[in-house]
Amino acid sequence: MFNQRSEESYKSHRNYCVQISFELLMSDKRQRARVQGSWAKPLHKPQQPTAQHVPSAAVSWKCGPRSFEFHQPADPIREIPVEKVIENTGDYEISQGPTGVSRLRLIPGFLQQEEADCMFSKLLAELPWSQKTNYRMMGDAYEEPRLTCWYGELPYTYSRSAMQANTQWHPVLTTLCLGVEQKSGHKFNSLLCNLYRDGKDSIGWHSDNEPSLGPQPIIASLSLGDTRVFSLRKQPLPEDKGDYTYVERIRIPLTHGTLLLMEGCAQVDWQHQVAKEYHDRGPRINLTFRTIYPEPERPSGRFVR
Repeated sequence: MFNQRSEESYKSHRNYCVQISFELLMSDKRQRARVQGSWAKPLHKPQQPTAQHVPSAAVSWKCGPRSFEFHQPADPIREIPVEKVIENTGDYEISQGPTGVSRLRLIPGFLQQEEADCMFSKLLAELPWSQKTNYRMMGDAYEEPRLTCWYGELPYTYSRSAMQANTQWHPVLTTLCLGVEQKSGHKFNSLLCNLYRDGKDSIGWHSDNEPSLGPQPIIASLSLGDTRVFSLRKQPLPEDKGDYTYVERIRIPLTHGTLLLMEGCAQVDWQHQVAKEYHDRGPRINLTFRTIYPEPERPSGRFVR
């Protein structure tokens, strides 16, 4: 009797524990559903790596002697040439190529100090300086960042704008032209005068290669006033497609009374400029003597420019 009652009590207690456990489990699920939503999923336990997933140390850390082989670069390494500086009197052959020889003749002190001072003052005050309007390829107009005037029996066209003929040479210019012709051994019939009022006035990269100047023009450039740097750069090779990165460059400080001649193919194979300078510079006059010819006419009667 005692044993039967004990067994029934044990079964009753066990059923009670099972009931309590089931209710606790259901209560926990209902609680998770309220907090996380019905879409909540139980977290997955991280998968224990198996032997087949463990990388082999022998494979991962295998090493041995390695040999390095030098390969010549596909494109040769090019160096940017060092800019040359010309300051002393002399004749300089700056290049020689298929088109011919390019030469410079530098003559500092062509005019003595007192003579140069007198001529500079008169020309600065008495020449008819004006600011020329030029035109770009697309027709946009812009004013030159300097003042100019032109002397010659023929008009002169550059940058798609013409300067009219002017035969009334200033007496100082006539005297200077005769002196330049005697020193250089060349004859000139025209003159482009440039006035750089300060360091902000300039002229960009260009060549004096207009048809009216002939195939290999000779330009005689006389400087009066403050010193400005005259720069040259060689035309790039055809394969460089207009890239001036690796071309030769020359720098010439042109002082008061200095004469510079550009001869041969200097206008074919080289460009030149007077760049802006960002420190105080006084006025400078540049007289560029040249020989000009009538411009060839097209069948339509329009001038070649």
